[in-house]
Amino acid sequence: MRALIAIILILVTCGLSAQSIQDRVIHNDPSTYRNITDVHAGAGSMGFTQLIGRNDLSSNFLYLHTGTIAGKSGIGHHFHHSIEEMYVLLSGEAEFTINGRTSKIKAPALVPCKMGDSHAIYNTTDQPVKWLNFAVSTIKARGDAFDLGDDRVGAALDPVPAFVSGKLDKELLKPERTPYKGNGVSYRRVLGSEVFSTDWSYVDHLTIPAGTKTDPYQLKGMEAVYYVINGSGTVTADGKSGTFGKDDAFFGRLGESITLDNTGNDTVELLIIGISASKKWEIEKPLKEPKAMVLQMDFVVEKENAQAFEDMYYSIYVPAMIVQDGYLSSKLLRLYSPDQAKEIEAEPTTYNYQVQISFETEQKRRNWVASDQHKIAWPAATSLAKEFKWRGYFVMGDDDQ
Repeated sequence: MRALIAIILILVTCGLSAQSIQDRVIHNDPSTYRNITDVHAGAGSMGFTQLIGRNDLSSNFLYLHTGTIAGKSGIGHHFHHSIEEMYVLLSGEAEFTINGRTSKIKAPALVPCKMGDSHAIYNTTDQPVKWLNFAVSTIKARGDAFDLGDDRVGAALDPVPAFVSGKLDKELLKPERTPYKGNGVSYRRVLGSEVFSTDWSYVDHLTIPAGTKTDPYQLKGMEAVYYVINGSGTVTADGKSGTFGKDDAFFGRLGESITLDNTGNDTVELLIIGISASKKWEIEKPLKEPKAMVLQMDFVVEKENAQAFEDMYYSIYVPAMIVQDGYLSSKLLRLYSPDQAKEIEAEPTTYNYQVQISFETEQKRRNWVASDQHKIAWPAATSLAKEFKWRGYFVMGDDDQ
């Protein structure tokens, strides 16, 4: 077991921790932009680069792109089948289109491009606009796009946007105790998880006054991508620190404890994107009362009875439990082969099968034991076993997906 733990620690260290927090801080440098044209059949040209990519995080975060959209240029009308994006306008103004409806949006602002919604952006002015694009996929590292061949030049405008958008207005920020505690820290959740179909969890706008820092906060079941709109400071992740400045991006990993410290003279302003490990996995606080119970039954089954024992589980034991009040689930486990057990340094045992059964309560399990069905199922199991024993547990947490 010690050898296995050592191997796991080496893999974790090499795969994740080898990159320091400072290595995760990427500067948005216009001199690195490459010029691209005909973006999704859009007009004109834009400067473009990627700050954070599809393999940098463990979650389904796909990318953070940035650049400048030249005057009379844009990104053509298109949509995605499996990803969601969010366009952020940091300077100037542009026409945004969602599902064929177009409105003018002034910076600083953001527009989510929800999965399946067509979208586009066009800069009608003669001056370049500064632009960010965050994306989260339904499938790790996979993207897609379908172009509609429409540059949206001259599109009819709605005076009021007929789509979701958000202003990055510091006057809307309020001092909040959660999730970012700190003297003078102000915050607003611009968009919540209900807006998105992917594992995108939130979009937060945050300011930290000079000489102030947030209390450490843990990314529970979550990763986060940060973009520094203004200011400079230090980010600390699990005790290791790196510095950041205006127009830098960085990210926090699952479970890390993050502290944001304003070490400069200007207010730090951040845009923070949260990505859940899985929206299907709901984080629960430690339970005060058990949510269920599990009985683990170990059996010694000789080789000649092994197939019959496995058949018995499916043909007799499970059907007998399914009809019981309070039955939740069960598993049949077969022990590793001797070679596999030796390889992982497993604890020696003569018990080669285990059946786990789960009921809502211990009383309901006892009702099952007293039932007529149990009088058939239990002898069917024990008659094929040379030896058996059991242990009971209360379920104080699970991640059954």
